[in-house]
Amino acid sequence: MPDPAHHLSRAFARGRGTSQAPPNRFEKLSIAWEPEVQAGVAPDGDPESSPRPLKTTFYEDDSQTIITHNDSPDIGFNASLNPYRGCEHGCAYCYARPTHEYLGFNAGLDFESKIMVKKRAATLLEKALGKPSWKPTPLACSGVTDCYQPVEKALEITRACLAVLARLRHPVGIITKNHLVTRDCDHLATLAAYRASAVHVSITTLDPNLAHRLEPRASSPSQRLGAIQTLQDAGIPVGVSVAPIIPGLNDHEIPKILEAAADHGATSAGYTVVRLPLAVKDIFAAWLEEFTPGQKEKVMGRIQSMRGGVRLNDSRFGHRMSGIGPVADEIRALFEVSSKRYRLDAKQQPLSTESFIPPRGKQLELF
Repeated sequence: MPDPAHHLSRAFARGRGTSQAPPNRFEKLSIAWEPEVQAGVAPDGDPESSPRPLKTTFYEDDSQTIITHNDSPDIGFNASLNPYRGCEHGCAYCYARPTHEYLGFNAGLDFESKIMVKKRAATLLEKALGKPSWKPTPLACSGVTDCYQPVEKALEITRACLAVLARLRHPVGIITKNHLVTRDCDHLATLAAYRASAVHVSITTLDPNLAHRLEPRASSPSQRLGAIQTLQDAGIPVGVSVAPIIPGLNDHEIPKILEAAADHGATSAGYTVVRLPLAVKDIFAAWLEEFTPGQKEKVMGRIQSMRGGVRLNDSRFGHRMSGIGPVADEIRALFEVSSKRYRLDAKQQPLSTESFIPPRGKQLELF
């Protein structure tokens, strides 16, 4: 007879990336749910009898600014915009999960079911770009959470931001797991004409079953490959991001992912290795226990070996994205050889700021 607690966990995790609700590290108090309440099963106690799925709740974010700056040498941009906080894609490995704790939520279920929405993002963006102090620099869209998560289809906040950027000819780079990016080919193609747009589609695996478990509300691998082809056909520079690479789980797929991406029109490629900061390490460990029985120790051991052998995360510049040690070296070598084989190793052309038209300049033209 199956273990009831295990069964409840599976019932609750259906459609979600985790069944964990870890305590917020900034809060003194936390709620410990009874298993059947946390699982959301029917009142009769039978998890197969009309289970109540956890619904996503959306909250309006009243942020007064939209552009965030960073000085990290590990990241290829120093300014970004994020229309959403939290991400309904529900990837168990997501390094951004702990950011939700700053909002009073937890890094587990809250991160993927309580989403902050920046409805005024486009207005705030145009205001920022119109300041005399603004010096045009390529913006990254999805520097933290995916700008094309499911709710974007209805809210079109990312699309509104792209409309502003296209009108002002301001450069933007996008990274996403969602085929929905193809909806905005019009704005992205307008920017591409001024060398001011580029998209990287993130592909973690080509196995649809693994993708469904690992990234439950993101587009399927075949849809992501289709997005690469559509973007390429529209004249938009497009690459593939093999991220994150999880040793012992998807690292063997690197050559096949790059080959498939190249076949669909990708012209560049990048990668990062998995990072498990703070609460993410326990959330991902629980995911491995649930969905890859027998592989948890192997996978976690290899991740640890890339972080000096004693940790599961290394936040030092120069190490956090690629890791160190023999496992990290093997991943790097395999990626470099495969990128060269499929002609994805060419240096990317930087996005151009030359055609930027400040909002204030556009208004002056009226007089």
